[in-house]
Amino acid sequence: MSIVDSKSSVTQNILDALGKSGNKIAFIPDQALVNAIRYIDENGFPNNKHEDYKYCNVEAILRKEFKTVKNQFNPYVSVDQFKLKDCFNIVVINGNYSESLSDNHEGFELSTLDNSKCKNYITRLAEVTSDALIAVNTAFSEQGLFIYVKNSVTKSIHIINISSATENSFINPRQLFVIDKNAEATIIETFVSDGNKANLFQNHVSEVVLEENSKLKSYRLQDEDSLSYQINTTQVMVNRYANYDTNTFTFGGAVVRNNLNVVLASDACEAHLNGLFVSKGNQLIDNHTLVDHQMPNCQSNELYKGIAKDKSTGIFNGKIYVRKDAQKTNAYQSSKNILLSDDATINTKPQLEIYADDVKCSHGTSTGKVDEQALFYLKARGIGEESGRKLLLQAFAQEVIDKIEQEELQARVVKLFEKNL
Repeated sequence: MSIVDSKSSVTQNILDALGKSGNKIAFIPDQALVNAIRYIDENGFPNNKHEDYKYCNVEAILRKEFKTVKNQFNPYVSVDQFKLKDCFNIVVINGNYSESLSDNHEGFELSTLDNSKCKNYITRLAEVTSDALIAVNTAFSEQGLFIYVKNSVTKSIHIINISSATENSFINPRQLFVIDKNAEATIIETFVSDGNKANLFQNHVSEVVLEENSKLKSYRLQDEDSLSYQINTTQVMVNRYANYDTNTFTFGGAVVRNNLNVVLASDACEAHLNGLFVSKGNQLIDNHTLVDHQMPNCQSNELYKGIAKDKSTGIFNGKIYVRKDAQKTNAYQSSKNILLSDDATINTKPQLEIYADDVKCSHGTSTGKVDEQALFYLKARGIGEESGRKLLLQAFAQEVIDKIEQEELQARVVKLFEKNL
């Protein structure tokens, strides 16, 4: 089912595809589906005329010949190379959960999104009228993946998202994670490619709920091949006394856009957002974050670091929104970046929007080249220029890498970081 035809608009072809398919998805409320189709019809797809997408023209990307993948994946993918020890390894291929390739698990509930528990959450966080990409995902979602943590899980849950396409494809993976009251969990998501022979566009949506006094430590490692295009939207709700800690590491993919939106929905909760990327070649890596402080006595900390080389583009756009009722808010945001070539580009836009009067908020950004004075200091002590630059870049990234508590994951990130330099 072709959904993009270069001879006509992306929007019209999406609508035509929806009309032909007669989509009705069991776990998506009928009204949400209606609203999604209406939103696509009225608003179209974001392009460089949209402020939030001025550097990431999704409409232009979709003008290529992408097709919808339905319950289709290559059963011969090599999974073992991506697994982590001492984890529950859960395999998802082109958005479809593969029970046969996944480890046995215990201590948490795992299913597709047709689970009855999903009805209380699905589309509540990822509102179809907030973004055309959420609307399309809602209208085309397949089985998806649901994880429900009732009691604390001491072993990390590792979700291996594998992209594997034999023809140009458009997929809409969807996930829902719920951490119940007083529970704790660590979820690692890796995004990798295996056997890709054609372009693959992933429009990925996740909804994450932290109930009262729960804790979630989240890691996301993105290392797909140059045929992969990914828009990854994560909507998070953090409730009273809960703690959300997320760390995103991006190295691979032709285009990677991360939309991370966190709502601090009750008093005395907190969120920590960290990220590191290395862009190369003609790659585009775009991190957009929103932390919405809705209630008092909440805290958020944000640190993103980026390194851009060759003719690549790195983007960071972070917004802290403090509502009128969110008194006693503490919110901090920092974006630090290094350019390794004259043709590389870094665009940053930190934002504060504050409507409360008793808050402590700050943000800052810096972009520059490797510190020549520090490099000279190292060379004066017998360290070669190439080794000296590597040491300085490793020191720059280490602050974020050190936040990884899982040893094997940290070693993998370090290896990928060094490889991409």
